[in-house]
Amino acid sequence: MSQKKVLVTEKIADVALETLEAKGYQVDVKLDLSPQALAEAIADYDALIVRSATNVTADILDAAQNLKIIGRAGVTVDNIDIEAATERDIIVCNAPVSNIVTAAEHTFALLLACARNVCQANASMHAGQWERAPFTGVELYEKTLAIFGLGRIGGLVAERARAFGMNVVGHDPYCSPERAQALGVTLLEDVDEICAIADFISVHLPLTEDTHHMFGPQQFAQMKDGVIVVNTARPGIVDQKALADFLAAGKVRSCGIDVFEEEPCTMSPLHEFPNAILTPHIAAVTYEAQHRAGAQIAEYVWEGLEGSIVPTAINISPLPPDVVDLVGPYAPACQMMGRILTQINGEMPKVLKIEACGLLAQSDIRVLIAGLMDGLLSYRRVGSITPANAEAVAARHGIKLDVVLQPDAEEYASSVRAMADGTEVAATVFGISQAPRIVSLMGYKIDMVPSKSSLLLRYEDAPGRIGVIGTLLGNADVNITTMQIGVSPDGSALVFVNVTGEVSDKLLRQLREAIPGLDLWRLAL
Repeated sequence: MSQKKVLVTEKIADVALETLEAKGYQVDVKLDLSPQALAEAIADYDALIVRSATNVTADILDAAQNLKIIGRAGVTVDNIDIEAATERDIIVCNAPVSNIVTAAEHTFALLLACARNVCQANASMHAGQWERAPFTGVELYEKTLAIFGLGRIGGLVAERARAFGMNVVGHDPYCSPERAQALGVTLLEDVDEICAIADFISVHLPLTEDTHHMFGPQQFAQMKDGVIVVNTARPGIVDQKALADFLAAGKVRSCGIDVFEEEPCTMSPLHEFPNAILTPHIAAVTYEAQHRAGAQIAEYVWEGLEGSIVPTAINISPLPPDVVDLVGPYAPACQMMGRILTQINGEMPKVLKIEACGLLAQSDIRVLIAGLMDGLLSYRRVGSITPANAEAVAARHGIKLDVVLQPDAEEYASSVRAMADGTEVAATVFGISQAPRIVSLMGYKIDMVPSKSSLLLRYEDAPGRIGVIGTLLGNADVNITTMQIGVSPDGSALVFVNVTGEVSDKLLRQLREAIPGLDLWRLAL
């Protein structure tokens, strides 16, 4: 089989290139390609990775004879012709959680800079002046922040606003009352009503026909005197000419704008105003966000090229975006659980039960079923498993599928549990990267983020056995990176060990000889 080839047309984190090369792919970085040059180059490539500057048009896709997947190392995909890619059976995926914290933090940087005249005061100091009165600011405390768009980034902005003691209202026709309540946001439907009560306005919406110039002269006229407006989302939602007019009139106290209809932008109606804080589309630009975007998109491209489920596929899933947003991060957790179950049991289960708990119980969980089936079958590739065909694949392998929706996830917002012929594993996702985390295994309560290579040991608990395990692994030059121990009331113990180094058959034999009655599994995840 010929080596698969990946074309990268924009600067991305080195971790992405290193990950794909480690998978055995040929990775070519070709920056600043013209549309014609990209069309000429794309024919031989299986995957394409871009950021926001590369426009992937239908003409380019016509030239892409072997292309199977396009990865966007970031959130938005409006530079990719999704419809044309779908017609050609090309997966388009993104890294939707890679820069959400970065964007939310930049939003607050602009809110605070506008409220406290930070940029103007800094310029005055650098000009050799010492003035204070012209830079008298306003507090965020007990002011009303109106957030338009309560998706991932808008939700994080709401959480941070509450920490500042702000009253938060929101407008988002796709946000459920339960989510708004969890965020501490009062949902309002009428845009003019919100404009009339807001001290601060922050925009986190996609650009559509409905949102284009959503904030124009009529909306600015409805706003409170001294309002502060921030847009770190998409250009065109705020009519910048109208915004400039209301800045000049003093109606708008200050604004923070990170996106422009034509970029690069070195001149606009806002450039003449010192109280217009302008940044060059950097809301998503931090070292951490770029590293996360690269690492995530490399994994998703690899999964797509190997025929595995791609959790963030934009155009293949039959599920609506809001459902994918909720359940998508749990698909890798289900893949991991499937791999664990198939390695513990060593065969296809006759009965497979999947239990979606907490917020997941309110959604369509076909993505989770697909992820679990993909993990179970990972040791023998059987073609792509998707949310649309996962149940059929299960039936084809003689697996009786049992789906349970459990509103109570105990101490977690959401979790997912799987049982294969009685062998149980449960997981949740954790942190900014939403890494899969095992919270229960074979009935033992643990808390573990598995690595690529792990050992699982079950035995009758007795003093000194952890020492024996550590000694034997150390003698074999196998390093323990993380260890978790679960103990059951019957006196047995389960030990989950993340390791680096070669776990040989000889080492496994030594462990079994040293610990009577040991059940032992070598896991490759």
